[in-house]
Amino acid sequence: MNEIYLASRSPRRLELLQQMGIACKTVLLREEGLRSRDVDETPLASENPYIYVERMAKMKAEIGMLRARQRGLTLMPLLGADTTVVYNGTIFGKPVDAADARRMLKLLSGTSHEVLTGVAVTDGRQLLHDTSVSRVRFRDITDSEIDAYIATGEPMGKAGGYAIQGLGAVFVERLEGSYSGVMGLPIFETAMLLLRFGIKPF
Repeated sequence: MNEIYLASRSPRRLELLQQMGIACKTVLLREEGLRSRDVDETPLASENPYIYVERMAKMKAEIGMLRARQRGLTLMPLLGADTTVVYNGTIFGKPVDAADARRMLKLLSGTSHEVLTGVAVTDGRQLLHDTSVSRVRFRDITDSEIDAYIATGEPMGKAGGYAIQGLGAVFVERLEGSYSGVMGLPIFETAMLLLRFGIKPF
């Protein structure tokens, strides 16, 4: 069966997997509340962004599989993924508030940045991973455009404070790499990983 577990709340990742013809069941990781988070997404001191995004993807896959087993779910491959924006070697995660989103967007305005998406798949015995690297250039963005964009609410919860599949696309002058990777799940790399677990697209 072309079915896997997805250790993510992201509707975009779910949509991209469905686009590939792969059915998904979501395994939710603890994010907040009375108990501690399953995954601490804070980068380590001086951590290389490529190492960081790979570490996050692997951790989400491994903890997702642990949670699936704890919940007595039927064993099948599980996918974890992480996306981060890198500007001048600095990791831009999800903005903590509107001021943080404004800071990120002002820095990205008129410049190029990288979008890294790490993907990890495990069946409980082996774990395989890959990372998609894309380069995105923003046109110059005015302060009023940034404020109007933040007012839509779209930047919140998005790495780098924008969504290429949404209103944020109006800022993108050029993209080199994977559009789906910038969205949050690179289809090519994901398909190649899943094939190694016997999961075939469509």
